[in-house]
Amino acid sequence: MNTSRVKTIRHPTYDLNQRPFLVIWEVTRACDLACVHCRASAIPEREEGELTTEEGYRLIDQVAEFIPPPPLFILTGGDPFKREDLFDLVRYGAEKGLPVSVSPSGTPTLTPENIRRLREAGAVAISFSVDGSTPAIHDGFRRVDGVYHWTLRGWDAARSCGLKVQINTTVTPHNLDDLPNIFELVRSRGVMTWSIFFLVPTGRGKGLPQLTPQEFEDVMHFLYDVSKVLPVKTTEGHHYKRVVVQRTILEQRGIPPEEILPLGPTYRKLRERVHLPGAGEIPGKMRRPPLDVNAGKGFVFINHLGEVFPSGFLPLGVGNVRLTPLGELYRSSPLFRSLRDPDQLRGRCGRCEFRTVCGGSRSRAFGVSADPLAEDPFCAYEPGSFPFQEDVARILAGGGVES
Repeated sequence: MNTSRVKTIRHPTYDLNQRPFLVIWEVTRACDLACVHCRASAIPEREEGELTTEEGYRLIDQVAEFIPPPPLFILTGGDPFKREDLFDLVRYGAEKGLPVSVSPSGTPTLTPENIRRLREAGAVAISFSVDGSTPAIHDGFRRVDGVYHWTLRGWDAARSCGLKVQINTTVTPHNLDDLPNIFELVRSRGVMTWSIFFLVPTGRGKGLPQLTPQEFEDVMHFLYDVSKVLPVKTTEGHHYKRVVVQRTILEQRGIPPEEILPLGPTYRKLRERVHLPGAGEIPGKMRRPPLDVNAGKGFVFINHLGEVFPSGFLPLGVGNVRLTPLGELYRSSPLFRSLRDPDQLRGRCGRCEFRTVCGGSRSRAFGVSADPLAEDPFCAYEPGSFPFQEDVARILAGGGVES
């Protein structure tokens, strides 16, 4: 067995009970798209009651008050370009020392000029959604023709002006077979990160078909393979961290994963369609080990009205920044505190040896059972079934895998 230590999970150096790693502000719910899965159930025009420019500045002040290093700060929507003061908000956040990112929609507002202005205002990164490798697949999901073209045009413009680019892909049965093609597209065009989002039944996504638990599992093993050549992260797919630990242990022990893990036909179908170096297990380390954050644990979401949530996909508010400082809500809310305590998880998640770094999707648990502490219903793992429990314990204690 290889004796070198392997970094599998990244842990922030600060206490996530005291401050978040990531703050997302939904600056507006207005958007010209009508995406079938939209968390926000976006509407064409801005609503009354959105945080004003001055209230936005005060929110930014509160984010900047967290102990350094400052949290990552993302302006999302709806479509942030629907706000005329977007560039002012970006500039103010940058001047306060925040690493500001923007997550716009693929609409005609996604022009090279607007993207250049974001960069000039101080934004450091931008994310785009790509849910298909062709206009037919992507635009069909977004329900507006032309979105694929506008998105690729924005992607080119962002790279040209020096913005870091993250590509977000929502995985549902509609594009499951297209994942290898999307991977090749993302790899060929270049990105900072490919972020895979696993659908949560909320907003307009409540009635959409879901992957099965085995398909979830197979996609995550596929992502582990491609993570050796492309930085990958998951959103609402927290058991990817469990998969990373398992696969790392097996690699260190020289055991092919199919001998131990229940890899299904979806994994084999996806894997055989991507071109990766070598045969069998891919040598080398992951380009981007997953981060130990979850809803309410390093993550906080503020909606367009100033209401605070553990995640944009977990619709349980804990207060409003107009009335209570963000830091107080994050640190003291009973809901946030319970979400940061893995011993409060129920069902299989509560019994699972990986609960301290995985914890399951709290948003999906709530969407299915109305209980944010229930087990993640789309995780296929049976707690305790992985054979190398001493290696698991060593990694979860903060070490690598060693003999």
